[in-house]
Amino acid sequence: GGEAEMVARHDTLFELRFTEEVLPLLDRVGHMPLPPYIDRPDEGADRERYQTVYAQRAGAVAAPTAGLHFDEALLEKIAAKGVERAFVTLHVGAGTFQPVRVDKIEDHHMHKEWLEVGQDVVDAIEACRARGGRVVAVGTTSVRSLESAARDGVLKAFSGDTDIFIYPGRPFHVVDALVTNFHLPESTLLMLVSAFAGYPETMAAYAAAVEHGYRFFSYGDAMFITRNPAPRGPEDQA
Repeated sequence: GGEAEMVARHDTLFELRFTEEVLPLLDRVGHMPLPPYIDRPDEGADRERYQTVYAQRAGAVAAPTAGLHFDEALLEKIAAKGVERAFVTLHVGAGTFQPVRVDKIEDHHMHKEWLEVGQDVVDAIEACRARGGRVVAVGTTSVRSLESAARDGVLKAFSGDTDIFIYPGRPFHVVDALVTNFHLPESTLLMLVSAFAGYPETMAAYAAAVEHGYRFFSYGDAMFITRNPAPRGPEDQA
């Protein structure tokens, strides 16, 4: 078999150099990351379940799990209502799931992830705005992609690395609504949701989710959030 050499360490993440192609190796020996409430080993069917029906490129360490709620039949129903779709690419990295371990969240540094927002996406969003529509992102990965491509306030085609960290107080330039799963406490994903919806509103939604037994994480439930025009952060609580 092949060999791997550790060439660098980044906090709790390790950078490895392999003697063979990585993706075929992962196909042979890799396991799908099932959430903790599914008490069984991963199986072959999970390779299909843990993937969106519209996935095209290999490169992410995890699926954009909000997209798992959409099958072909649902996408057809949405299209029949006049909703148009545009696709971005973001290769999710392991750093996305790392907890924030600093006292001040603005001191947290995101690991870089590669993304691509094509000109076709920019044109589709401009056309949507022109007719009074709104931009609904499916998953925090889509939000990070679009907001990375609009860091100066104007959405432009972009291909490259991003280390954008969206937390309460950061503005949104593109996304009007968001479909997302329920995330881990102290995660950058939850902070993005809090920035989008407001901290008290997010905590209330999570409390209701726990009360009603909603499922969290990869195979869990999702929520639809509209952007709060004046979101409050944790420091605004009485």
